[in-house]
Amino acid sequence: MGEDLLKSAYDAAAFRKEGHRLVDLLADYLDAVQSGGGEKVIEWMDPGDATTYWTQYDGDTTEVLGAVLRGSIKLHHPKYMGHQVCPPLPDTALAGMLNDLLNNGMGVYEMGIPGTAIERVVVQSVARKMGFGESADGVLTSGGTLANLTALLAARSIKADGNIWKNGTEGRLALMVSAQAHYCVDRAARIMGWGEGGVIRVPVDSRYRMRTELLLPLYQEAIASGKQVVAVVGSACTTATGSFDDLQAIGRFAREHGLWFHVDGAHGLACAYSPKYRYLVEGVELADSMVMDFHKMLLSPTITTALIFRDGGHSFSTFTQKAEYLLDQEGAEDWYNLAKRTFETTKTMLGLRPYLIMRRYGDALFEEYVTRVNDLCAAFATMLLERNGWEIATLPFCNILCFRYLPPGADDAVSNAFNAAVRHSLVRSGNYYLVQTTLNGKMWLRVTLTNPFTTLSDLAGLLEEVEHFQMP
Repeated sequence: MGEDLLKSAYDAAAFRKEGHRLVDLLADYLDAVQSGGGEKVIEWMDPGDATTYWTQYDGDTTEVLGAVLRGSIKLHHPKYMGHQVCPPLPDTALAGMLNDLLNNGMGVYEMGIPGTAIERVVVQSVARKMGFGESADGVLTSGGTLANLTALLAARSIKADGNIWKNGTEGRLALMVSAQAHYCVDRAARIMGWGEGGVIRVPVDSRYRMRTELLLPLYQEAIASGKQVVAVVGSACTTATGSFDDLQAIGRFAREHGLWFHVDGAHGLACAYSPKYRYLVEGVELADSMVMDFHKMLLSPTITTALIFRDGGHSFSTFTQKAEYLLDQEGAEDWYNLAKRTFETTKTMLGLRPYLIMRRYGDALFEEYVTRVNDLCAAFATMLLERNGWEIATLPFCNILCFRYLPPGADDAVSNAFNAAVRHSLVRSGNYYLVQTTLNGKMWLRVTLTNPFTTLSDLAGLLEEVEHFQMP
Protein backbone atom coordinates (compact mmCIF):
# COMPACT_ATOMS: atom_id res chain seq x y z
CA MET A 1 0.00 0.00 0.00
CA GLY A 2 2.73 2.47 1.03
CA GLU A 3 4.89 1.60 -1.95
CA ASP A 4 1.97 2.11 -4.35
CA LEU A 5 1.22 5.50 -2.78
CA LEU A 6 4.81 6.64 -3.17
CA LYS A 7 4.92 5.54 -6.80
CA SER A 8 1.71 7.42 -7.46
CA ALA A 9 2.99 10.56 -5.73
CA TYR A 10 6.10 10.61 -7.95
CA ASP A 11 4.34 9.65 -11.19
CA ALA A 12 5.80 11.61 -14.11
CA ALA A 13 2.65 11.38 -16.26
CA ALA A 14 0.47 12.83 -13.51
CA PHE A 15 3.00 15.62 -12.97
CA ARG A 16 2.97 16.43 -16.69
CA LYS A 17 -0.83 16.72 -16.63
CA GLU A 18 -0.95 18.91 -13.54
CA GLY A 19 1.94 21.03 -14.83
CA HIS A 20 0.17 21.76 -18.11
CA ARG A 21 -2.99 22.69 -16.22
CA LEU A 22 -1.05 25.05 -13.97
CA VAL A 23 0.75 26.78 -16.84
CA ASP A 24 -2.60 27.29 -18.59
CA LEU A 25 -4.05 28.68 -15.38
CA LEU A 26 -1.15 31.12 -14.93
CA ALA A 27 -1.24 32.22 -18.58
CA ASP A 28 -4.98 32.94 -18.24
CA TYR A 29 -4.21 34.89 -15.07
CA LEU A 30 -1.66 37.05 -16.90
CA ASP A 31 -4.12 37.75 -19.73
CA ALA A 32 -6.85 38.71 -17.31
CA VAL A 33 -4.98 40.90 -14.83
CA GLN A 34 -2.60 42.73 -17.16
CA SER A 35 -5.56 44.23 -19.01
CA GLY A 36 -6.99 45.56 -15.74
CA GLY A 37 -10.40 44.27 -16.88
CA GLY A 38 -12.87 43.38 -14.18
CA GLU A 39 -10.25 41.71 -12.01
CA LYS A 40 -9.61 43.07 -8.54
CA VAL A 41 -6.09 43.68 -7.31
CA ILE A 42 -6.84 41.94 -4.02
CA GLU A 43 -9.73 39.85 -2.71
CA TRP A 44 -9.75 40.98 0.90
CA MET A 45 -10.50 38.41 3.59
CA ASP A 46 -10.14 38.88 7.32
CA PRO A 47 -7.37 36.72 8.88
CA GLY A 48 -9.74 34.53 10.88
CA ASP A 49 -12.01 33.96 7.89
CA ALA A 50 -9.02 33.10 5.71
CA THR A 51 -7.80 30.54 8.24
CA THR A 52 -11.27 28.96 8.40
CA TYR A 53 -11.50 28.88 4.60
CA TRP A 54 -8.20 27.07 4.18
CA THR A 55 -8.87 24.73 7.09
CA GLN A 56 -12.04 23.54 5.34
CA TYR A 57 -10.87 23.72 1.71
CA ASP A 58 -10.84 20.50 -0.27
CA GLY A 59 -9.66 20.01 -3.84
CA ASP A 60 -7.05 18.45 -6.08
CA THR A 61 -3.65 20.03 -6.76
CA THR A 62 -4.73 22.40 -9.52
CA GLU A 63 -7.89 23.40 -7.67
CA VAL A 64 -5.87 24.30 -4.57
CA LEU A 65 -3.39 26.29 -6.65
CA GLY A 66 -6.23 28.03 -8.46
CA ALA A 67 -7.83 29.02 -5.16
CA VAL A 68 -4.49 30.40 -3.94
CA LEU A 69 -4.18 32.38 -7.18
CA ARG A 70 -7.65 33.89 -6.84
CA GLY A 71 -7.12 34.83 -3.20
CA SER A 72 -3.65 36.36 -3.60
CA ILE A 73 -2.67 39.94 -4.29
CA LYS A 74 -2.01 40.41 -8.00
CA LEU A 75 1.25 42.20 -8.68
CA HIS A 76 0.71 41.98 -12.45
CA HIS A 77 -2.43 44.13 -12.16
CA PRO A 78 -1.81 47.74 -13.29
CA LYS A 79 -3.56 49.02 -10.15
CA TYR A 80 -1.12 47.24 -7.86
CA MET A 81 1.13 49.99 -6.54
CA GLY A 82 1.92 48.88 -3.02
CA HIS A 83 5.03 47.28 -1.61
CA GLN A 84 8.50 47.21 -3.13
CA VAL A 85 8.04 43.95 -5.01
CA CYS A 86 7.98 43.83 -8.81
CA PRO A 87 5.72 41.72 -11.06
CA PRO A 88 8.14 38.95 -12.07
CA LEU A 89 8.65 37.84 -15.65
CA PRO A 90 6.87 34.58 -16.57
CA ASP A 91 10.18 32.91 -17.53
CA THR A 92 11.42 33.29 -13.97
CA ALA A 93 8.49 31.24 -12.68
CA LEU A 94 9.66 28.37 -14.86
CA ALA A 95 13.10 28.67 -13.28
CA GLY A 96 11.44 28.45 -9.88
CA MET A 97 9.64 25.26 -10.82
CA LEU A 98 12.89 23.65 -11.97
CA ASN A 99 14.69 24.76 -8.84
CA ASP A 100 11.98 23.41 -6.57
CA LEU A 101 11.96 20.00 -8.22
CA LEU A 102 15.76 19.66 -8.28
CA ASN A 103 16.02 20.84 -4.65
CA ASN A 104 19.81 21.17 -4.86
CA GLY A 105 21.16 22.73 -1.67
CA MET A 106 24.17 24.81 -2.71
CA GLY A 107 26.14 25.11 0.51
CA VAL A 108 28.85 22.98 -1.08
CA TYR A 109 29.79 22.97 -4.75
CA GLU A 110 29.01 19.37 -5.58
CA MET A 111 25.38 19.82 -4.48
CA GLY A 112 24.71 22.55 -7.03
CA ILE A 113 27.28 22.72 -9.80
CA PRO A 114 25.25 24.70 -12.41
CA GLY A 115 23.67 26.94 -9.76
CA THR A 116 27.00 27.80 -8.15
CA ALA A 117 28.61 28.75 -11.47
CA ILE A 118 25.51 30.70 -12.56
CA GLU A 119 25.51 32.61 -9.27
CA ARG A 120 29.11 33.66 -9.85
CA VAL A 121 28.24 34.90 -13.36
CA VAL A 122 25.35 36.97 -11.98
CA VAL A 123 27.42 38.38 -9.10
CA GLN A 124 30.25 39.42 -11.40
CA SER A 125 27.80 41.06 -13.79
CA VAL A 126 26.31 43.13 -10.96
CA ALA A 127 29.77 44.07 -9.69
CA ARG A 128 30.78 45.40 -13.12
CA LYS A 129 27.51 47.35 -13.42
CA MET A 130 28.21 49.03 -10.08
CA GLY A 131 31.66 50.10 -11.24
CA PHE A 132 33.69 47.67 -9.13
CA GLY A 133 36.97 46.27 -10.40
CA GLU A 134 38.08 42.75 -11.19
CA SER A 135 38.77 41.92 -7.55
CA ALA A 136 35.12 42.34 -6.55
CA ASP A 137 33.12 39.28 -5.57
CA GLY A 138 30.13 38.28 -3.52
CA VAL A 139 27.11 36.03 -3.20
CA LEU A 140 23.38 35.91 -3.70
CA THR A 141 21.39 35.55 -0.51
CA SER A 142 17.82 35.48 0.76
CA GLY A 143 16.81 39.12 1.01
CA GLY A 144 18.18 42.52 1.86
CA THR A 145 17.87 42.10 5.63
CA LEU A 146 20.11 39.04 5.63
CA ALA A 147 22.50 40.60 3.11
CA ASN A 148 22.88 43.81 5.14
CA LEU A 149 23.54 41.83 8.30
CA THR A 150 26.14 39.72 6.50
CA ALA A 151 27.91 42.81 5.16
CA LEU A 152 27.97 44.49 8.56
CA LEU A 153 29.30 41.35 10.20
CA ALA A 154 32.14 41.46 7.68
CA ALA A 155 32.71 45.13 8.53
CA ARG A 156 32.87 44.23 12.21
CA SER A 157 35.29 41.40 11.54
CA ILE A 158 37.64 43.59 9.49
CA LYS A 159 37.41 46.96 11.22
CA ALA A 160 36.84 46.18 14.90
CA ASP A 161 39.69 45.62 17.31
CA GLY A 162 40.60 42.01 18.09
CA ASN A 163 39.50 38.66 16.66
CA ILE A 164 35.77 38.90 17.29
CA TRP A 165 34.88 35.57 15.72
CA LYS A 166 37.08 33.68 18.20
CA ASN A 167 37.20 35.99 21.21
CA GLY A 168 33.84 37.79 21.12
CA THR A 169 33.07 41.50 21.07
CA GLU A 170 35.07 43.87 23.21
CA GLY A 171 34.43 47.58 23.59
CA ARG A 172 31.50 49.67 22.39
CA LEU A 173 31.05 49.34 18.64
CA ALA A 174 28.83 51.54 16.50
CA LEU A 175 27.80 52.39 12.96
CA MET A 176 26.45 55.58 11.39
CA VAL A 177 23.32 55.62 9.26
CA SER A 178 20.58 57.95 8.06
CA ALA A 179 17.64 58.49 10.39
CA GLN A 180 15.44 57.35 7.49
CA ALA A 181 17.37 54.14 6.81
CA HIS A 182 15.61 50.78 6.69
CA TYR A 183 15.03 49.28 10.12
CA CYS A 184 17.07 46.19 9.20
CA VAL A 185 20.29 48.21 9.72
CA ASP A 186 19.23 49.03 13.28
CA ARG A 187 18.23 45.38 13.74
CA ALA A 188 21.63 44.20 12.50
CA ALA A 189 23.42 46.34 15.09
CA ARG A 190 21.24 44.93 17.85
CA ILE A 191 21.75 41.34 16.65
CA MET A 192 25.50 41.95 16.84
CA GLY A 193 25.08 42.98 20.45
CA TRP A 194 25.78 46.69 20.01
CA GLY A 195 22.50 47.82 21.54
CA GLU A 196 20.63 51.04 20.88
CA GLY A 197 23.79 53.08 21.38
CA GLY A 198 25.45 51.18 18.55
CA VAL A 199 23.37 53.05 15.96
CA ILE A 200 24.29 56.69 15.38
CA ARG A 201 21.38 58.18 13.44
CA VAL A 202 22.30 61.06 11.19
CA PRO A 203 19.46 63.57 10.68
CA VAL A 204 18.00 64.09 7.21
CA ASP A 205 17.25 67.15 5.12
CA SER A 206 13.91 68.31 3.70
CA ARG A 207 14.09 65.58 1.03
CA TYR A 208 14.87 62.88 3.62
CA ARG A 209 18.53 62.47 2.60
CA MET A 210 21.34 62.06 5.10
CA ARG A 211 22.84 65.40 6.09
CA THR A 212 26.43 64.47 5.33
CA GLU A 213 27.78 67.68 6.85
CA LEU A 214 26.79 66.22 10.24
CA LEU A 215 28.86 63.07 9.84
CA LEU A 216 32.07 64.57 11.22
CA PRO A 217 30.64 66.16 14.40
CA LEU A 218 28.59 63.06 15.18
CA TYR A 219 31.63 60.84 14.58
CA GLN A 220 33.80 63.00 16.85
CA GLU A 221 31.10 62.93 19.53
CA ALA A 222 30.95 59.12 19.34
CA ILE A 223 34.73 58.77 19.63
CA ALA A 224 34.79 61.15 22.58
CA SER A 225 32.17 59.02 24.34
CA GLY A 226 34.35 55.91 24.02
CA LYS A 227 32.72 54.23 21.04
CA GLN A 228 34.60 52.62 18.18
CA VAL A 229 32.76 53.55 14.98
CA VAL A 230 33.17 50.68 12.56
CA ALA A 231 31.02 51.59 9.55
CA VAL A 232 28.85 54.16 7.84
CA VAL A 233 25.82 53.08 5.82
CA GLY A 234 24.40 54.96 2.85
CA SER A 235 20.81 54.44 1.70
CA ALA A 236 20.00 53.99 -1.97
CA CYS A 237 17.20 54.46 -1.37
CA THR A 238 15.19 54.91 1.83
CA THR A 239 12.07 52.78 2.12
CA ALA A 240 9.58 55.44 3.18
CA THR A 241 10.30 58.13 0.58
CA GLY A 242 12.68 56.59 -1.95
CA SER A 243 15.35 59.20 -1.12
CA PHE A 244 18.98 58.63 -2.14
CA ASP A 245 21.82 59.62 0.14
CA ASP A 246 24.89 61.33 -1.34
CA LEU A 247 27.02 58.22 -1.73
CA GLN A 248 30.04 60.13 -2.99
CA ALA A 249 30.16 62.34 0.10
CA ILE A 250 29.65 59.38 2.44
CA GLY A 251 32.30 57.38 0.63
CA ARG A 252 34.84 60.17 0.97
CA PHE A 253 34.08 60.55 4.66
CA ALA A 254 34.44 56.81 5.27
CA ARG A 255 37.77 56.71 3.47
CA GLU A 256 39.14 59.72 5.37
CA HIS A 257 38.34 58.10 8.73
CA GLY A 258 39.12 54.47 7.94
CA LEU A 259 35.51 53.32 8.20
CA TRP A 260 33.76 50.55 6.31
CA PHE A 261 31.38 52.07 3.75
CA HIS A 262 28.29 49.97 3.10
CA VAL A 263 25.47 50.86 0.69
CA ASP A 264 22.01 49.50 1.39
CA GLY A 265 20.77 49.66 -2.18
CA ALA A 266 18.20 46.89 -1.91
CA HIS A 267 15.70 48.94 -3.89
CA GLY A 268 17.49 51.79 -5.59
CA LEU A 269 20.80 50.39 -6.85
CA ALA A 270 18.78 48.99 -9.75
CA CYS A 271 18.96 52.56 -11.08
CA ALA A 272 22.51 51.73 -12.18
CA TYR A 273 20.87 49.89 -15.10
CA SER A 274 19.23 53.08 -16.39
CA PRO A 275 21.51 55.67 -18.03
CA LYS A 276 18.87 58.30 -17.24
CA TYR A 277 18.83 57.55 -13.51
CA ARG A 278 22.32 56.23 -12.86
CA TYR A 279 23.34 59.59 -11.39
CA LEU A 280 21.35 58.65 -8.28
CA VAL A 281 23.87 55.94 -7.35
CA GLU A 282 27.12 57.69 -8.26
CA GLY A 283 29.60 56.86 -5.52
CA VAL A 284 28.54 53.24 -5.03
CA GLU A 285 31.89 52.26 -6.56
CA LEU A 286 33.53 53.67 -3.40
CA ALA A 287 31.66 51.22 -1.17
CA ASP A 288 33.34 48.32 0.58
CA SER A 289 30.09 46.40 0.28
CA MET A 290 26.67 46.86 -1.31
CA VAL A 291 23.30 45.14 -1.40
CA MET A 292 20.78 45.04 -4.27
CA ASP A 293 17.52 43.10 -4.56
CA PHE A 294 16.56 41.64 -7.92
CA HIS A 295 12.97 41.21 -6.72
CA LYS A 296 12.33 44.90 -6.13
CA MET A 297 13.14 46.53 -9.49
CA LEU A 298 14.73 43.86 -11.67
CA LEU A 299 11.75 41.67 -12.62
CA SER A 300 12.64 38.62 -10.51
CA PRO A 301 10.53 36.74 -7.94
CA THR A 302 11.23 37.00 -4.25
CA ILE A 303 13.67 36.60 -2.83
CA THR A 304 17.00 37.21 -4.58
CA THR A 305 19.59 39.66 -3.25
CA ALA A 306 23.11 40.38 -4.47
CA LEU A 307 25.73 41.13 -1.79
CA ILE A 308 28.92 42.45 -3.40
CA PHE A 309 32.28 43.27 -1.80
CA ARG A 310 34.66 45.62 -3.59
CA ASP A 311 37.49 43.40 -2.33
CA GLY A 312 36.21 39.89 -2.94
CA GLY A 313 38.44 38.48 -0.23
CA HIS A 314 36.34 40.29 2.35
CA SER A 315 33.39 38.08 1.49
CA PHE A 316 35.11 35.31 3.46
CA SER A 317 35.53 37.45 6.57
CA THR A 318 32.05 37.03 8.03
CA PHE A 319 32.02 33.28 8.52
CA THR A 320 35.39 31.70 9.24
CA GLN A 321 34.84 28.49 11.12
CA LYS A 322 35.49 24.80 10.82
CA ALA A 323 32.94 22.41 9.37
CA GLU A 324 35.18 19.57 8.28
CA TYR A 325 32.40 17.42 6.91
CA LEU A 326 31.38 20.20 4.53
CA LEU A 327 34.32 22.42 3.76
CA ASP A 328 38.04 22.47 3.16
CA GLN A 329 40.46 23.98 5.65
CA GLU A 330 39.45 27.05 7.61
CA GLY A 331 40.15 30.28 5.74
CA ALA A 332 40.64 28.71 2.30
CA GLU A 333 39.11 30.99 -0.30
CA ASP A 334 37.30 28.38 -2.34
CA TRP A 335 34.56 30.65 -3.70
CA TYR A 336 32.53 27.70 -4.95
CA ASN A 337 31.68 26.46 -1.44
CA LEU A 338 29.07 29.12 -0.74
CA ALA A 339 28.34 28.14 2.87
CA LYS A 340 31.64 29.84 3.75
CA ARG A 341 30.15 33.21 2.83
CA THR A 342 26.44 33.08 3.66
CA PHE A 343 24.17 32.28 6.57
CA GLU A 344 22.48 29.62 4.47
CA THR A 345 24.08 26.20 4.54
CA THR A 346 21.17 24.73 2.60
CA LYS A 347 21.22 27.39 -0.10
CA THR A 348 18.72 27.45 -2.93
CA MET A 349 19.59 28.20 -6.57
CA LEU A 350 18.98 31.95 -6.45
CA GLY A 351 20.93 32.94 -9.54
CA LEU A 352 18.93 31.09 -12.20
CA ARG A 353 16.06 33.58 -12.35
CA PRO A 354 18.10 36.76 -13.00
CA TYR A 355 20.48 34.71 -15.17
CA LEU A 356 17.62 33.78 -17.52
CA ILE A 357 16.67 37.45 -17.89
CA MET A 358 20.26 38.50 -18.54
CA ARG A 359 20.83 35.77 -21.11
CA ARG A 360 17.63 36.48 -23.01
CA TYR A 361 17.56 40.29 -22.87
CA GLY A 362 20.98 41.44 -21.68
CA ASP A 363 20.67 44.65 -19.64
CA ALA A 364 18.23 46.19 -22.13
CA LEU A 365 15.06 44.99 -20.39
CA PHE A 366 16.30 46.15 -16.98
CA GLU A 367 17.09 49.56 -18.49
CA GLU A 368 13.67 49.91 -20.11
CA TYR A 369 11.82 48.80 -17.00
CA VAL A 370 13.68 50.96 -14.46
CA THR A 371 13.43 54.04 -16.67
CA ARG A 372 9.72 53.51 -17.34
CA VAL A 373 8.59 53.10 -13.73
CA ASN A 374 10.75 56.01 -12.54
CA ASP A 375 9.41 58.24 -15.34
CA LEU A 376 5.86 57.24 -14.46
CA CYS A 377 6.38 58.25 -10.84
CA ALA A 378 7.75 61.65 -11.88
CA ALA A 379 4.70 62.20 -14.10
CA PHE A 380 2.41 61.18 -11.24
CA ALA A 381 4.04 63.76 -8.96
CA THR A 382 3.44 66.43 -11.59
CA MET A 383 -0.20 65.36 -11.83
CA LEU A 384 -0.62 65.70 -8.07
CA LEU A 385 0.97 69.14 -7.94
CA GLU A 386 -1.35 70.35 -10.70
CA ARG A 387 -4.45 69.10 -8.89
CA ASN A 388 -6.18 70.97 -6.04
CA GLY A 389 -6.12 69.51 -2.54
CA TRP A 390 -3.05 67.29 -2.87
CA GLU A 391 0.34 67.41 -1.17
CA ILE A 392 3.51 65.38 -1.72
CA ALA A 393 6.20 64.71 0.89
CA THR A 394 9.03 65.31 -1.58
CA LEU A 395 9.58 65.14 -5.31
CA PRO A 396 10.31 61.52 -6.21
CA PHE A 397 13.81 60.27 -6.88
CA CYS A 398 12.71 56.94 -8.36
CA ASN A 399 9.40 55.02 -8.36
CA ILE A 400 8.36 55.71 -4.75
CA LEU A 401 6.07 58.63 -3.87
CA CYS A 402 4.36 59.75 -0.66
CA PHE A 403 1.28 61.93 -1.09
CA ARG A 404 -1.93 62.80 0.72
CA TYR A 405 -5.27 64.46 0.19
CA LEU A 406 -6.16 67.49 2.28
CA PRO A 407 -9.94 67.78 2.73
CA PRO A 408 -11.02 71.46 2.68
CA GLY A 409 -10.47 73.09 6.07
CA ALA A 410 -9.01 69.94 7.67
CA ASP A 411 -6.15 70.09 10.15
CA ASP A 412 -3.39 67.44 10.34
CA ALA A 413 -5.37 65.17 12.68
CA VAL A 414 -8.40 65.15 10.39
CA SER A 415 -6.23 64.72 7.29
CA ASN A 416 -4.42 61.79 8.93
CA ALA A 417 -7.72 60.10 9.77
CA PHE A 418 -9.10 60.72 6.28
CA ASN A 419 -6.09 59.27 4.45
CA ALA A 420 -5.94 56.23 6.74
CA ALA A 421 -9.65 55.59 6.19
CA VAL A 422 -9.44 55.96 2.42
CA ARG A 423 -6.52 53.56 2.24
CA HIS A 424 -8.45 51.03 4.35
CA SER A 425 -11.45 51.37 2.01
CA LEU A 426 -9.38 51.03 -1.17
CA VAL A 427 -7.69 47.83 -0.01
CA ARG A 428 -10.91 46.17 1.07
CA SER A 429 -12.71 47.13 -2.13
CA GLY A 430 -9.88 45.54 -4.10
CA ASN A 431 -9.86 48.29 -6.73
CA TYR A 432 -6.38 49.57 -5.87
CA TYR A 433 -3.57 48.42 -3.64
CA LEU A 434 -1.28 51.00 -2.03
CA VAL A 435 0.29 51.39 1.39
CA GLN A 436 0.84 54.15 3.94
CA THR A 437 3.61 55.64 6.03
CA THR A 438 4.08 58.30 8.68
CA LEU A 439 6.55 61.17 8.34
CA ASN A 440 6.92 63.88 10.98
CA GLY A 441 3.56 63.01 12.50
CA LYS A 442 1.69 63.13 9.18
CA MET A 443 0.07 60.08 7.59
CA TRP A 444 0.86 59.71 3.89
CA LEU A 445 -0.45 57.45 1.19
CA ARG A 446 2.49 55.77 -0.52
CA VAL A 447 2.91 54.12 -3.89
CA THR A 448 5.74 52.10 -5.34
CA LEU A 449 5.07 51.96 -9.07
CA THR A 450 6.49 48.57 -9.97
CA ASN A 451 4.07 47.54 -12.71
CA PRO A 452 5.34 48.74 -16.11
CA PHE A 453 1.80 48.63 -17.51
CA THR A 454 0.33 51.05 -14.97
CA THR A 455 -0.77 54.22 -16.76
CA LEU A 456 -1.41 57.82 -15.79
CA SER A 457 -5.11 57.06 -16.39
CA ASP A 458 -4.93 54.37 -13.70
CA LEU A 459 -3.34 56.88 -11.34
CA ALA A 460 -5.89 59.57 -12.18
CA GLY A 461 -8.60 57.05 -11.35
CA LEU A 462 -7.00 56.51 -7.95
CA LEU A 463 -7.06 60.23 -7.21
CA GLU A 464 -10.71 60.48 -8.24
CA GLU A 465 -11.64 57.65 -5.87
CA VAL A 466 -9.88 59.43 -3.02
CA GLU A 467 -11.45 62.79 -3.80
CA HIS A 468 -14.96 61.27 -3.82
CA PHE A 469 -14.44 59.22 -0.66
CA GLN A 470 -16.83 59.93 2.20
CA MET A 471 -15.71 59.27 5.75
CA PRO A 472 -17.94 56.62 7.41
